Amino acid sequence: MKKGYLYIILATFFFSSMEIALKISAGSYNPIQLTFLRFLIGALVLLPLAVREIRKKQISFRFSDWKFFSLTGFICVVVSMILYQLGIVFSKASVVAVLFSCNSVFVILFAYLVLAEKIYRHTILSIVISVAGMLVIINPAHLSGNAAGIVFSIGAAITFALYNVIGRTRSDRYGGITLTCFSFLFGCAEMLIFIAVTHISAAADWFAGVGFPMFANVPILAGIQPSLLPGLIYVGIFVTGLGYTFYFRAMEETSAATASLVFYIKPVLAPIFAFIVLKEPISMQMSIGILLIIIGSFLSFIPGIRLKKASEERKSLSEDI
Repeated sequence: MKKGYLYIILATFFFSSMEIALKISAGSYNPIQLTFLRFLIGALVLLPLAVREIRKKQISFRFSDWKFFSLTGFICVVVSMILYQLGIVFSKASVVAVLFSCNSVFVILFAYLVLAEKIYRHTILSIVISVAGMLVIINPAHLSGNAAGIVFSIGAAITFALYNVIGRTRSDRYGGITLTCFSFLFGCAEMLIFIAVTHISAAADWFAGVGFPMFANVPILAGIQPSLLPGLIYVGIFVTGLGYTFYFRAMEETSAATASLVFYIKPVLAPIFAFIVLKEPISMQMSIGILLIIIGSFLSFIPGIRLKKASEERKSLSEDI
């Protein structure tokens, strides 16, 4: 159990420093290039653990599995993480971190629509409070130049939640590490196709013409210099690779519910890191929004606690009988 809490601390640190590290690296790389490289590196870090999990579960992959990984990879890496990286480019790292942490609220909605999971009164209250927190942070009445970053960040949170819920439909079959690793690998393969398209003159001109020059002639390795390698190594190996590794190991050592504490601590820790490293101020408005989102996220956690407690009570009763 002690080892599990150590994994939670490490995963929390890496995930909470993610936006800050990406913000620092964003000025040196094309956003699409950085997304591709960090998920490719992260997938390779996860691969040995995924292979071990595949052998343990004795999984024999079928064509339908590859199609599934293509879908989850596209939603997670190509759509959600590109939106996420664009959010970091156009907005403050602290704002992106907090808004992206709201993906748990959208998970509730997608779980209801896709998995027909029950919505409790606590769940509705959770959604209302979390959305209120988002609105406090966004302050729609006084949106400034970072409006695009906010839209990208919320879009990233919504699509990541969709990836999460779709992944649940087969997570028992694959295991969390295998699902994540192969989603990353397939997503990177799909992103390679997209990068190739950006080198077609007509496509490059169109992207530049609509105000997205970063989507034109996206490089893969060009621009990587020795001085930039530490940042790339950190976001690739430590944040994306080891961050997810420690998170899944935390689930193995404790429970999924306990490991999810990572995502309740992140909205608090990430703005503090952004303040220390990037000198991004933490306003009273931001503090109130963070508090509301934490309360809302915790309320969404209550049904799971009750179900687990009820399950343990039934198990204890059956053992007594």
